[in-house]
Amino acid sequence: MAKKKTPAINSSSTADIAFLLLCYFLMTTTMGSQTGLSRRLPPMPEKDQKVDDQKVNRRNIIIVKINSADRLLAGSEPIDVSQLKDKIREFLTNPTNDPNLPEKEEIDIEGYGKYPVSKGVISLQNDRGTSYHAYIAVQNELVKAINELRDDFAFKNYGKPFIQLTEEQQDIAKKAIPQNISEAEPKDVAKRR
Repeated sequence: MAKKKTPAINSSSTADIAFLLLCYFLMTTTMGSQTGLSRRLPPMPEKDQKVDDQKVNRRNIIIVKINSADRLLAGSEPIDVSQLKDKIREFLTNPTNDPNLPEKEEIDIEGYGKYPVSKGVISLQNDRGTSYHAYIAVQNELVKAINELRDDFAFKNYGKPFIQLTEEQQDIAKKAIPQNISEAEPKDVAKRR
């Protein structure tokens, strides 16, 4: 007796179908694009430029530290991330002219006139073990505090939020409320003895 041959599935177009499916998913899927933090870096120094040590008054600096356990220290007191924005706003505005908070300097802003600009600098320091989530959360709060101060300035002087100002008006607001965030190199506190 002759053996019956089992019919086989025609697989000649399987590779074509797989290729078409791959193309379809590549064209319709959005890849997660990672964006960085927008920071304006200082210009590169000239080759023959002397490096001067800049002395900054201690009262003009607030040190924000994040440790490897993602705990936050602003100034000399531990705080929660949700309180950081208000702490930075108070630090930069110095509403009561506290001698422990930053001094202000009358600066003549072109197109606006004289305005008391804070000399405050925010120094951010973190541990190598700090989580990325905590680092970004702190960065967001720092920038949010400065953006709110710029919005306040814009409403007070132009009657609209910062984002709706003309480019020239935005430049004035940026000079009146500068974003002075200094970031120190991460330290590995856990390995020190």
